[in-house]
Formats: sequence, structure tokens, C-alpha cells
Amino acid sequence: MSKKIICLFDVDGTLTDPRQLIKPHVEKFVLETVRKEFDVAVIGGSDLNKLREQLGGGSIFEKYKYVFAENGIVGFKDGKQLPAETIQSVIGEEALQDLINFCLKYISELHLPFKRGTFIEFRTGMINVSPVGRNCSQEERIQFYEYDIENQIRQKFIQALKKEFPDLALTYSIGGQISFDVFPVGWNKTYCLRYIQGYDEIHFFGDKTTEGGNDFEIYESDITVGHCVTCPEDTINQLNVLMALVKEKKDKEQFTVPMQCA
Repeated sequence: MSKKIICLFDVDGTLTDPRQLIKPHVEKFVLETVRKEFDVAVIGGSDLNKLREQLGGGSIFEKYKYVFAENGIVGFKDGKQLPAETIQSVIGEEALQDLINFCLKYISELHLPFKRGTFIEFRTGMINVSPVGRNCSQEERIQFYEYDIENQIRQKFIQALKKEFPDLALTYSIGGQISFDVFPVGWNKTYCLRYIQGYDEIHFFGDKTTEGGNDFEIYESDITVGHCVTCPEDTINQLNVLMALVKEKKDKEQFTVPMQCA
């Protein structure tokens, strides 16, 4: 009997280029080709508005069975919102302000090739910290990403936070090109798996799958079948392989003749 499968996609670097709109041919392939065979879902670290911008506006709930923003803390199934929690309810307002104040002071003392605005973005289940500022242009985003690879700005920032707040049960996760997320322990992308029910296989596709990346835990989870991708085109290639394997199994099942009792 055929297995019931859902494909769960990271957004930045998997379905889209970082912080860019999904390309028409990628969207068409996922929604017209893949969705004929499997249910499809998305999960991103960004807030819901950013996911909407990247994945097609208000119609996003009609396209995907599940939509998870903020690592799954904010989730929707068939357009209906799932229960949500907040970061301040877990660590407390005082500790949260201490964390934010430390981040702002640390950023103020950083010397980078350039800085822009919106260094801290408060979300429902996390805060997003950008040393260079989320208001940078696409060209500046790429420049900072290359600078960060060489100088490890985000990694050093995270180490400073861990040293300053050793008793806070927080996870620091690098994703995208210019920022990192801070959220309570356990609130990584595996959080969404408690809501995805009724499937024999959950295939997760993501690009930040090494330790410290925001796809690592869900990629390594025993509940998922992990697929590490390098870009949207690679996602399409790996989906083609998956669909071919599933079709091959179906064909074998269809032409297998049950043995008759003597």
C-alpha cells in the first residue's frame, strides 16, 4: 500500500534565494508537479508577513497544507492558526530586556564595513539579531555575508551571548546571510513536527543543515527524512529523484502478484 508523504520546505536558500521572491518555475513545479503526488508545507525562521511576501501573498494558505513561521512557533494548517507561545512568557521580560540591551551595546561597538537600520527584530517566539542591520540592500547583504564568512562576526557574537547569559535556556541559530535567531531551547524547527500528523514519511528540504544552522535539528530528526540542498534548483533536482523513487515503488507494488495458497 502506498505511503502517505508530505514534503516540508525551508524557504530561504531552498525554495527561494535569500529574502527573494520564489521564482515562477520553482513555484509551478512545487504546486503543480509535486503537489499531485504529496502534500506540501513550508517552514521559515522569518515572520508570517515575510513568508507571505516571498511565497505569494494572501494565497499562501491555499498553496500549502501547513505554513510555519518563526521556526514553527506560529503555524497554520489548512489556513487555521495553531496554538502559539511567546519568548517573553518563557524567559521573562526582565531577562529579555537584558538580552536585548546587551545585543545593542555589542553592535554599537562593532566596526563593520557598513551598518544600516533594524538590528533587532522582535518576533513571537524569538528575537532576530542582525549585526549589520536588516535594512541593508541586497548588494550589501551579499557583501556582509562574504565578510562574515571571513571574519565570523555572527559566530563571535553568539559566543559572547553564551558567555554573558550562561543560565538562560536559549538556542542561537545562524540562518540566512545577515542575522541569527535567539529562541528558547527546543524551539528550533522540530517544534512544528508536533502538528504534522497522519503521514508515513515527512521529507524535509533545507540548506542550513550543518550544526549551528537553523535547519540542523529538523534535518537530523528521527521523525524526518532529511534532504540537504544548495539552492532552489537543487531542491527541484532532489524532488525529481524522490518522485522517481516513489513511482518505482508504486510500480513494483502494482505488478507484484500475491502468492496463491496450494
